[in-house]
Amino acid sequence: MVVQPNPILPIIITILTHLAVVIIVAGADAPSPDAISLIKFKNSMTHTDVLFSWNATKPPCTGKKSNWVGILCNEDQHVIGIRLEGMKLSGAIDVDSLKNIPTLRSLSLMDNNFEGKLPNLGCLGTMKTIYLSNNKFSGEIDSVTFERMRSLKKLYLGNNGFTGLIPLSLITLPRLVELSLEGNKFCGEIPPFMNTRFRFLNVSSNKLEGVIPRSLSKIDATSFYGNPDLCGAPLINSCKSSKLPLLNTILFIITLIAALASIGAVFIILRKKRKTTQTRAFDAHYCASKGGREIFFPDNFVTPYYTSSIQILERFETDNLLGKLVFAKEDHEKFELPDLLKSSAEVLGTGYFGASFKAGLPSGKNMFVKKFKHMNNVGREDFQEHIIRLGRLSHSNLLPPVAFYYRKEEKLLVSDYINNVSLAVYLHGNRSLDEPSLNWPTRLNIIKGVANGLQHLYNEFPNLVVPHGHLKSSNVLLSETMEPLLTDYSLVTMVNVEHAQQVMIAYKSPEYKHQHRVSKKTDVWSLGILIIEILTGKIPSNHFQQHGNGIESDLVAWVQSKDQEDFSEIFDENMGVVGKDDKKEMVKLLKIGLACAESDMNKRYDIMEAVKKIEALKSKNL
Repeated sequence: MVVQPNPILPIIITILTHLAVVIIVAGADAPSPDAISLIKFKNSMTHTDVLFSWNATKPPCTGKKSNWVGILCNEDQHVIGIRLEGMKLSGAIDVDSLKNIPTLRSLSLMDNNFEGKLPNLGCLGTMKTIYLSNNKFSGEIDSVTFERMRSLKKLYLGNNGFTGLIPLSLITLPRLVELSLEGNKFCGEIPPFMNTRFRFLNVSSNKLEGVIPRSLSKIDATSFYGNPDLCGAPLINSCKSSKLPLLNTILFIITLIAALASIGAVFIILRKKRKTTQTRAFDAHYCASKGGREIFFPDNFVTPYYTSSIQILERFETDNLLGKLVFAKEDHEKFELPDLLKSSAEVLGTGYFGASFKAGLPSGKNMFVKKFKHMNNVGREDFQEHIIRLGRLSHSNLLPPVAFYYRKEEKLLVSDYINNVSLAVYLHGNRSLDEPSLNWPTRLNIIKGVANGLQHLYNEFPNLVVPHGHLKSSNVLLSETMEPLLTDYSLVTMVNVEHAQQVMIAYKSPEYKHQHRVSKKTDVWSLGILIIEILTGKIPSNHFQQHGNGIESDLVAWVQSKDQEDFSEIFDENMGVVGKDDKKEMVKLLKIGLACAESDMNKRYDIMEAVKKIEALKSKNL
């Protein structure tokens, strides 16, 4: 007897097979928790057409690579930063959705159209950096908003419409080092900040009144301008009474008690709780890509982000002055300002002089563009003559300007883009990722290149008192072959005097502190500080605390306190194993650095003597 097959069985098998495939595909394409949270965050905003890549067809991160615009990722494919700047976004900011991203450490929504009350940031307790400047926020900020944000380092709320008192919870944050509140309508007294480690503080252009807390008296006076009723140091208008206002005293006591209580509570919790996993800490203030790996920059740098060149240079566009760049290097590929405006730009930072970014030309070549905003007193002819002269410099250790654009309020300098990062990053930035550091031969080669570039400036500009004026590790770029290139040089005469005195390294020298003058040996002092920084791996505070008084380097004093015959304990251990002969050369170089950084100008080397002694140094591998 022949058994007839069941006609229903193939149908059942087919259905089950298709169902299994659907389940597998659906499971494979299921959006990650980060993606779900980000899409919810996007949906709370309006004018989000620019966020077209934010969809479930691709995950936000593939390793460190971001698939969604404005997202920063770590190697574990987790979202660690959101950068949506200058995109005309508006609507609500759904912070509740963001708190479901446990690895998120940085949020920047600057230069958008958000309005209304500040969202409840307090639920984002692990955030390190928040940038909400240049929006349309308004109203009072609850005094307790920031009390749980113990990891917060940088908070930027400038140029909004906030009213009421400065939130008292800000003074309890132990790690806060940058605070931007300028251009609002804050009133009342400045809270009694106990933190004396501020690298940046700006409360200018508000309605503040009363005595500036003593802990803030050494911050640059411009940080308090635009508040007519403020008094006390660093402002020149003294207070009628030097007695600390009663409110500040009460707040100080309350804050101290609260801070001690918080520290005690945290200590108890940490004693009871053992960590089972460790999420990689991320200071998203400056992160860039180099060769497929993340590089961490010192905290005084500003985070890069991607936007349109038109947004960055829109003020130039609205003045209808486009089209005529003046080329300082005649043999360079020619292009016009609209060529830069059409490109997508990677903003590299907003420093003390102005914004800088990378812009691609139609030919595919990348250019470095820097916008200067403190050259208002320079006439067109003087500016053009000086920049063309800089552009004609030809030296392997100088990065000259290629072209420039003149406008009374602001100027653009355009130079070739160097596909690497600064010396500061190699010395201080990569350690958070345990990246290989610079070895001794490389460091010696860098110092020789810097010295030679500096001497060339002295030869070409004999009439300039300080031919460089702003020599520091972040102004030394390294090429892909690790050759040093000096930048931001010979601009002292172009920058407004009052601003130059505040921020340029030449005005941090001992002679300016004691005699209010600079000399031909001032750049040599900067070279000496740089040599010591390269050899010790330590950051000179006078280079990065730009609002200080022009101090003698505490780094020099620290080196001088050590064994003058050996110096072993002060050399950067990240240089690796160094032979006996090389170590002798390192000691020689350190002594050269100390002689260059000598506070007594009569004892300090001149540039020729310094270069001659540096060139005499040797390394087996150099």
